[in-house]
Amino acid sequence: MRKFLLATVALIAFAGPAITADMRAPVYKAPPPVVPAWSWTGCFAGGHGGSLWTKQDWTNFTPGGDFFGAWLGGHQANSWLGGVQAGCDYQFAGGFVIGIQGDYAWTDAAGSHDSAREIGVAYHSKAKSLASVTGRVGYAWDRFLGYVRGGGAWQRNDYSASTIILGTVYAGTETRSGWTVGVGGEYAFTNVLSGFVEYSYYDYGSGRVPLTPLLAGLRPGLVDVKESTSVVRAGLNIRFGGLRGY
Repeated sequence: MRKFLLATVALIAFAGPAITADMRAPVYKAPPPVVPAWSWTGCFAGGHGGSLWTKQDWTNFTPGGDFFGAWLGGHQANSWLGGVQAGCDYQFAGGFVIGIQGDYAWTDAAGSHDSAREIGVAYHSKAKSLASVTGRVGYAWDRFLGYVRGGGAWQRNDYSASTIILGTVYAGTETRSGWTVGVGGEYAFTNVLSGFVEYSYYDYGSGRVPLTPLLAGLRPGLVDVKESTSVVRAGLNIRFGGLRGY
């Protein structure tokens, strides 16, 4: 019995250090760093370029004039478009994004048509600028944002009428107001630079446009112009927001 006890004590003495080593505290490993998620929250400013197509229908409303109330024909015009934009966005935790944007663009879309009623008479227009203030709603997949936009729109046009013999005999300038809707996509290339492509439709309805006579003896003219415009553009934005955790 005494030999058994001595053997047990010796076994415990030799095994103790090994057991203590196996029971040492585990080594702490720090969790991997959290990479902040991209957010569209913030403001932006940039420039864009593209193409514009505008369509017009003209109706004569000159008091006491020939063909009062008659359709005078219509034409289309297309040209380049270049401008600037600025706005702000806010992204919710679920990925939905709301924002507001204002933009202004220059263009030179000129068109004309021969009168559907008068012989030797032509009507002309030239779109000079385009502006809008819109809200937008979209959904973000990390750095890609798909959106729709809508709001108020304005377009500045020059109008004129000419004859084969006398040349330009009437002229007028007016800023048309209306509404616009559009759809687009934007991608953030870096934390401060994003690019977008979008299509927008502008509707200005029908509006009376006064035409000033350029020759003595002519009465002031008045025409009703129904107009709509389509725009395809691409652009870049400098963004003041970027990486944020949410």
